[in-house]
Amino acid sequence: MSAVLIIAEHNGRELNSATARCVTCAASLPGARITVAVFAANAAVAQQAAAIQGVAEVLSVCDEVNAHALAATLAPQIVALAAPYELLLAAATTFGKDLMPRVAALLDAPQVSDICAIETSRRFRRPIFAGNIIATVDAGSEPKVVGTVRAASYQAATTGGSAPVRDVARPDVPLPTHTRFIELSAPKSDRPDLQSAARVVSGGRGFGSAENFQLLYRLADKIGAAVGASRAAVDAGFAANEMQVGQTGKIVAPELYVAVGISGAIQHLTGIKDARTIVAINKDAEAPIFEVADLGLVGDLFKILPEIEAALGG
Repeated sequence: MSAVLIIAEHNGRELNSATARCVTCAASLPGARITVAVFAANAAVAQQAAAIQGVAEVLSVCDEVNAHALAATLAPQIVALAAPYELLLAAATTFGKDLMPRVAALLDAPQVSDICAIETSRRFRRPIFAGNIIATVDAGSEPKVVGTVRAASYQAATTGGSAPVRDVARPDVPLPTHTRFIELSAPKSDRPDLQSAARVVSGGRGFGSAENFQLLYRLADKIGAAVGASRAAVDAGFAANEMQVGQTGKIVAPELYVAVGISGAIQHLTGIKDARTIVAINKDAEAPIFEVADLGLVGDLFKILPEIEAALGG
């Protein structure tokens, strides 16, 4: 039996769906016993983690010091709890990418990033070269391995479970004082989170300006979608950095991905290839995006988007 510890990602109120995707990843390991550790200021999120099918136990570490997810504060606590586990996982989101390298360094353990398949508790597959090659990584006989999971490669585990929640006192370990929470600066939006949304609409350089991106926002609001952007659109100042989708941005795997005015550079395609259905709208019939699209519409986005919006009504 392989003991796996998954570090839950949450915003203090709700569990990020990437955690349930990590459970699916861990469950693909034969004989895995999956424990989820929730570091928070209250126990509400721990109950959500306990409802994930496949979870054997939830460790709830409640303390005010964990009110904000600071990697420098969480890493020493995780290491203090790591002894019984041979594989430690978190999603390859901003949270996981910040946290798990610290954990690996403190454990002096190897880290495997962007895991898209598990063969054994020491052997994994991960994409390299913009997803054009899947590499097999063998961690050898190391007693522990730290990994980040490419959430887009897995469906979220279903709910309905009832794992026991064990309250754990905050480990008595020295915590750094040079890192502390001051404030959270993030755009306020009622739209879904980009990395966990079931529907995503993204815009590219074809929009021509930040003002024209309002067309995309209106479409997103009509269908309840998150909004993304290509790197070209971000570099041009049409969209904020946190909206960037692709190899150097966020990897997404929604049920529906609509690419508007995006030509389809390989770096962008890497970030969307796991979407269930890809729809492309572009005036260039030879744009590379049409090679991966399930549905394509050739035409002027400034005419097409208003027509789609009108057809949606409401």
